Amino acid sequence: MKIRKAVIAAAGYGTRFLPATKTVPKEMLPLIDKPIIQVLVEELVDSGIWDIIIVTRAGQHALEDHFDSNFELEYMLQQAGKTEYLEITKKPTKLANFIFIRQNRDLPYGNGAPLLCLKNLIDKKEPFVYAFGDDLVKSTVPCAKQLLDLYQQSPDAAAIVAVQEVPKSEVTRYGIVKLKEGTEDEIEDIIEKPSVSKAPSRLAIDGRFILDSRVIDILKKHELGKGGELWLPDALHKLAKKEKVLAAKIKGEWLTTGDPLRWIKTTIEFAKDREDIGPALREYLRKLKT
Repeated sequence: MKIRKAVIAAAGYGTRFLPATKTVPKEMLPLIDKPIIQVLVEELVDSGIWDIIIVTRAGQHALEDHFDSNFELEYMLQQAGKTEYLEITKKPTKLANFIFIRQNRDLPYGNGAPLLCLKNLIDKKEPFVYAFGDDLVKSTVPCAKQLLDLYQQSPDAAAIVAVQEVPKSEVTRYGIVKLKEGTEDEIEDIIEKPSVSKAPSRLAIDGRFILDSRVIDILKKHELGKGGELWLPDALHKLAKKEKVLAAKIKGEWLTTGDPLRWIKTTIEFAKDREDIGPALREYLRKLKT
């Protein structure tokens, strides 16, 4: 089955970025001149995805507005002859078919909760890509495409989880995967933010998944985990006990934007690759070292 649908979780409060995120969704913070979420959407589109469902919360109209037309701005740019900026402005609206759905405030907090909003949008056992709205990957082959390629080879998998190795000191920040003995990619367990001493590996989930209704059915039971939150890794742990759940070791550089320092680092990494500003930025960074 060809997967053409993706879901982006963008319903958080961005508390680490307050007060900037008091009125601006974290996913709309810029990576140079593009919002974080547009970079993610472009990855999904480049992977062959067309229908993109974005789960938001109250007060996040900026997300919807960004992927909609702005007639006044477009008219002004056209009248001023600024065709380059006009095309840049129009591009987000043409990327995909967007569906926005608001996460009900009665749902529990946690990275599994957005999946409970998909009633009537996902058919039974219909596979789809699920992406955290603040995780990005710089890679030759788009991260989501690497997952989709593995799915074509293993269509019997109930879920596929993108993973990358992290330093031992950082395992406390992520869901960490334990592989079944004797296998290279079959998941036995996922432990959310374990202590360094209890981490089963250094393979961290990096915010991309292929899922279907089976994991949603588990999440519907609202069994809360660490911190009283509804964790997707907990549901995947239960799923792995009875179904095949695979780990996809992603080739590329995993860049998170979940806190100010990592957002700044990610911005620099993307800026270094830009032909227009990369050389000047690299020269500036070299001067800082001295």
